[in-house]
Formats: sequence, structure tokens, C-alpha cells
Amino acid sequence: MATFEGRPVTADDVLPLALTNLGHFTSMRVDADRTIRGLTLHMERLARDCRAVWGAELDTARVRDLVRAALEGHVTPCVVRVTVHDPGAEVGRRPGGERPGVLVTVRGAGGLPASPLRVRSVMYERDLPHVKHVGLFGALHARRTAQLAGGDDALFTGRDGLVSEGATWNAGFVDHDGTVVWPRAPVLPGVTMALLQRHAPGAAHRTVPLTLDRAKGMAAAFATNTAIGVRPLGAIDGTDFPAGHPVLSALRETYLSIPGETV
Repeated sequence: MATFEGRPVTADDVLPLALTNLGHFTSMRVDADRTIRGLTLHMERLARDCRAVWGAELDTARVRDLVRAALEGHVTPCVVRVTVHDPGAEVGRRPGGERPGVLVTVRGAGGLPASPLRVRSVMYERDLPHVKHVGLFGALHARRTAQLAGGDDALFTGRDGLVSEGATWNAGFVDHDGTVVWPRAPVLPGVTMALLQRHAPGAAHRTVPLTLDRAKGMAAAFATNTAIGVRPLGAIDGTDFPAGHPVLSALRETYLSIPGETV
């Protein structure tokens, strides 16, 4: 079931979103105990992106109320998505006076840990990469390009040749000295990535520019987002990586041990 502003959604609520593709969102995994890791960070993202996209302040306490109501009766674990958009938006309308509302949708969650991804590199740069916006055409087209080339998903590289992120996930790597390496590039500041950087004791982290060749020379690689946690990359363009690297195991255990927050 989907709700908009706390009531069952109608076609009029979502048709403008489909036609204008203007809005932003966050997705959150709700665990079996009905808590969410990084809930505060997700609310901060929604508030920050609402200012960036709409120039408006978002009442995150109300968003939490709407999420709590939408989760009633749903089996957990699940993934809840909060999308902020204006049903009155039109392609030809000048900006100003927007009244964004909150769309909440819930779907089932896959099991953890997820199987390794074999990815293909695709040159693509997201618009406003710091915003988790609903403009997914380019990213999903890149994913389709990677899949048609035999991969499971796409790993983006920029026009400068540097690795950035995946279609719907942040990319991380493990150097041969055990250091966790994050690409220095315009990427979405992911919640799961932030949690790992804050909570992984004993693991050194650094953020550096990564060429594709340097990335392929790492000891291990992984993807992170709220739905998959820490997911190994089994290969990049045919260069294989071990799925069972001990640093990946430690990161996964660290992530799963982070206490969730009650909605």
C-alpha cells in the first residue's frame, strides 16, 4: 500500500511525479525488530534535500509519523521509501510556491548478506549527485547497458576517468594493507557509507581519487546501501575479487551490529 500525506494514494497524487520526474527520496530498511539503522541520517537527508530541491523546510517528526502509520500491518524486514514531491508540479510552470508532500511506499526486503555483484564500468555522471533525487533514468539506463554487456549492475566512471558510485549504491574498496578506500568523486553521501565510516573500529578509512585501473587493482570491492548493507563486488569488467575477504566480513558484521532506531 502507498500513502500520500497519510491517506491512500490516488492517481492524481502520483501522475505529476511520473510526468515531471521532480522530487527526492530516501529508502530505509526496516529490520525484524521494526527499527532502522541510520534513521536520523535518513531524516537529515530528507530535510537537506528538501531545501535543495524545493527551498522548503521539511517537518521530519511528521515524516516519522507517516512512516510509522504506513508500516502498520506490514511484515518485516521490509524497505520503506519516502518520496517528497509536489503533485501540482508542471513542466511549464515557473518555480515558486511549491507545496511538496510526502509519499510513503513499502516493499519486501531481500535477505542479508546478498550475493556478490559482477559489475561493468559505464561512463555516467548523475545530475546533482549530492541529492538523492528521483531522476533515475540515466542511472537505470547505465545499469541496463551494463546488464546487456553481461554484468549485474553498473559502476560509474566520470569523464575524468575516475570511479564514482554504482547505479543505486556507493562503491567501496579494500587496499592490500587492509585500508577501506572510498572514491573521491561527486557521489551521493550514502547513509550506509556514513555508518560504516563512523562505526568500523580498527578499520582505517581514506577517500582518494580512483582510476578504473587502480580500482581493479584493489584487494576487494563492495557496494553499500540501506537495502543490501555490505555486498561484495565479485568482479569489475572481468577482473575478479574475493567475496570472502576478511575486511569485508568485518565491515558486514560491524554494520549488522549497529543498533537501529525506533521510528
